[in-house]
Amino acid sequence: MTGPDVASAGGGSSSAQRGVVLSGTGGNWQVRTDDAVLVEASLRGRLKRDEGERLKLAVGDIVLVEPDARGDSWVICEILPRRSQLARRAPGGAYGERIVAANVDQVVIVFAAAKPEPHTRMLDRFLVIAEANELAARIIVNKVDLVGEPEAHARFAAYEAAGYPIHFTSTKRGDGLAAVRLILGSRVSVFTGPSGVGKSSLLNALFPGLSLRVGEISESVNKGRHTTVGAVMIPLPDESGGFVVDTPGLREVGMWALAIEHLDQYFPEMRPLIPNCRFADCTHTVEPGCAVKEAVERHAVSADRYASYLKLRDEVNGSSP
Repeated sequence: MTGPDVASAGGGSSSAQRGVVLSGTGGNWQVRTDDAVLVEASLRGRLKRDEGERLKLAVGDIVLVEPDARGDSWVICEILPRRSQLARRAPGGAYGERIVAANVDQVVIVFAAAKPEPHTRMLDRFLVIAEANELAARIIVNKVDLVGEPEAHARFAAYEAAGYPIHFTSTKRGDGLAAVRLILGSRVSVFTGPSGVGKSSLLNALFPGLSLRVGEISESVNKGRHTTVGAVMIPLPDESGGFVVDTPGLREVGMWALAIEHLDQYFPEMRPLIPNCRFADCTHTVEPGCAVKEAVERHAVSADRYASYLKLRDEVNGSSP
């Protein structure tokens, strides 16, 4: 975790310590200090009063904490500037955004090669969310032992062609684990994907010290309840300084505040084609001389990915105020 020294950051007192927010709800936040000490802290009153003008506190925020006046509890006295964030539209149809996690380096999307069968429309949604937040995205295809690596590559060929890094893994055989361990170490990674793809088992195989219960990552969602489940940041036990952020509600992130005219920019295989369209405001739907549609016709762009673009476009268009 990098950032300014405590003495120079935001005017914190000499007793302040820097830390990262791991989780929190109802005004109580768990903060892990740079010395790896866990403390429970509340927001200082000034920060609460200013929250209408400031970014609200989120998992992944770097903060300064210090003992309160009585010395028997901790308060967050400063929220340091963010370098990135994963955001979503405020729930309940409200305008504005809510921060899912702050200071994220990458979004790592885990799918299974089989059992459950990969739902690529959901994968496309995850990828667009990452692109819209200007975050690097990687794909992990787990359970390759069920279909064989050639078949797994074939099922995700469109994503390799689009330029996304893909890791093919098997927790049963140990396939691909060393490479994934390298890309998680020393980074803050949002770890997401549908239920049943083996996220907890994968993390346990990568970092045995985590000792996560199988199913803990995604099954922790309060299914059937109308409560918002927040993100949780998990320090990796390999002394690399890496963190995994579990975001059970990411599939509900939606296309927050996404301008429909920018959607094509979030499909990397389409981006270089856009300037070649006849019309500058081409929607890639009905216009003549569309370079994207021509690329789909000659199989240079995946027809399935193009269909996802059209579906998401209809969704964004339908949800626009």
